[in-house]
Amino acid sequence: MKDRPRWIIIGMFALAVSVSSAAAQQPHVSKEFWSLYKARFLNGSGRIVDNANGDISHSEGQGYGLLLSFLADNPADFEQIWSFTRTELLVRDDGLAAWKWDPAATPHVTDSNNATDGDILIAYALALAGSSWHRLDYVEQAVRIANSLLSHTVVGVKGQTVLLPATAGFGAGEREDAPVINPSYWIFEALPVMALLAPSDDWAKLSEDGLALLRVSQFGPRRLPSEWESLAHKPKPAAGFPQEFGYNAVRIPLYLMRANIYDRDLLTRLSQGMTDEGGTLSTIDLETGRTKEPLSDPGYQIINHVIGCVLNGTKLPASVQQFEPILYYPSTLQLLALAFVRERHPECL
Repeated sequence: MKDRPRWIIIGMFALAVSVSSAAAQQPHVSKEFWSLYKARFLNGSGRIVDNANGDISHSEGQGYGLLLSFLADNPADFEQIWSFTRTELLVRDDGLAAWKWDPAATPHVTDSNNATDGDILIAYALALAGSSWHRLDYVEQAVRIANSLLSHTVVGVKGQTVLLPATAGFGAGEREDAPVINPSYWIFEALPVMALLAPSDDWAKLSEDGLALLRVSQFGPRRLPSEWESLAHKPKPAAGFPQEFGYNAVRIPLYLMRANIYDRDLLTRLSQGMTDEGGTLSTIDLETGRTKEPLSDPGYQIINHVIGCVLNGTKLPASVQQFEPILYYPSTLQLLALAFVRERHPECL
C-alpha cells in the first residue's frame, strides 16, 4: 500500500469508524469468556488451534480469532494473532492468506490456496480494529486484502454477483459445473466494510445476490441449501461433494442475524430444516432429509435459540449462556452468537 496516497487511507480510516451499523454489532465478548477461549485455542505463537482437525490452523480460525479479540477489546491478543497470520499465512503474491498451516508438516503451509471466507474475516477484523484503535497499518492491510478479494473472488455469473470459495479450483474452466460456491462463505456483516475498503458496487450486489441464492436454494425434503452448490445452470448441489447441509452451513443463520437480516421465512425454514426430530441442530443428508450427525455442543445449539430470540423474543436458556469451550468451531460460534445477543437483544438474556 505504499503507493496509495495517505489521505485516501485516512479517509477510509474515518469511514470505517462510521460503519458501526454495517459492522452490525460491536458487542462485547466478556473478558472471562475470552480468557477461557484463548486458554483453550490460542497458543503462544499467535495461532488459533483447530483441535478437532489435527491441531492445524487456518485462515478462517485466524480471522475468527482476530474478530473475537477485537470484540473482547484486547489489542495485545489481537496483535499476537495478527503477527502469526501476517508472517505464516500471508505468503501469497496476491495479498490473500494461504488457508492451511499444519504443525506436523514441513513446510507448515500444506495448501497455499486461499479460503475466501477466511480472508474476509481477516480484512473485516483488521478494519474494525484499525478504526477503533487508531492503527493505520491495520487499515492499510485490510485495504489490500479487500482489493485482492474483489479482483480474484467476486465474479459475475449470468447477471449475478457471487463469491468464489478460493482463487483456484471453483471458477470457469476449472470444473464442468463451475462456478461452485459455498453459501456459508457470505459473511454479510462484513460486506459493507469491504465496500469502504475497496469501493465497488459489486459488494452490495454480492450481498443482495447471496441472499437471493439462499432464498431459492431449497434442496430435498427439508428445503435446505447445499454446503457446496453449482451455479452452472440453476442452483443445485455440486458434484464431488457430500450432498449435505453440513458443518459450514449451520453458521448461515448466525451470519444473517449478525448482519441484521431478520428474514422470518428464511430463518424459520433454515431452523426447521436443520433441526432433527428430537429438537437438536444437526447436519442433514439433503437427498433423504435424514440426520447425519446431531450437533449437541452448546455452540451449535445456541443458533436456534438466537433465531427464537430474534423472531419471537424468546429468552436464551442458561445452558447456552454458559461457556465451557471444548472444540474450536462450536466455541467460536457460541461467542459470536452471545456477543450478538448482548449487543442487539439483551432482553433475551
